[in-house]
Amino acid sequence: MPSVTHAMPIDESLLFRPLHVAVATVSDSRTAATDTSGDTLVARLVAAGHHLAARTIVRDEVPALVAQLNAWIDDAGVDVIITTGGTGVTGRDVTPEALDTVIEKPIPGFGELFRWLSFQTIGTSTIQSRACAGVARGTYIFCLPGSTGAVKDGWDSILAAQLDSRHRPCNFADLIPRLRET
Repeated sequence: MPSVTHAMPIDESLLFRPLHVAVATVSDSRTAATDTSGDTLVARLVAAGHHLAARTIVRDEVPALVAQLNAWIDDAGVDVIITTGGTGVTGRDVTPEALDTVIEKPIPGFGELFRWLSFQTIGTSTIQSRACAGVARGTYIFCLPGSTGAVKDGWDSILAAQLDSRHRPCNFADLIPRLRET
């Protein structure tokens, strides 16, 4: 596969505004000691200058994940939620279904772009990903697959730039104050 190069125009003349990010690993089997995808995501967001607002592991159960998402959505100290895991097609993969119950506005381009980027690395296996995103009551939610490689692809190729207030021509970070407008 040919590699894809992404220009991430960062305007260094602008002030970086760190966001408060909550991370949930959705899994029936991972523990704090074995959560390599969560560790990778946290390391990357902190290295980028953002603040880890909260972190947890949630079972692959819609009610449990919805409760956690709602708690963070209602927490003024959380700007962004990123989940890892539960986006596949098996019976226990329920992250997109949980997201559907809380979001007001889907961001379909996130999943589309993620799968296109992932195709460059894993080929047609990316079709099994249901990576998705949306906005709920002024909070962004991004749902990545549970593999460490998928977390790297999602953060490095999409979220690092879109959550950086200096990224041009536009970014998700600048829109946070306007997400609750009616």
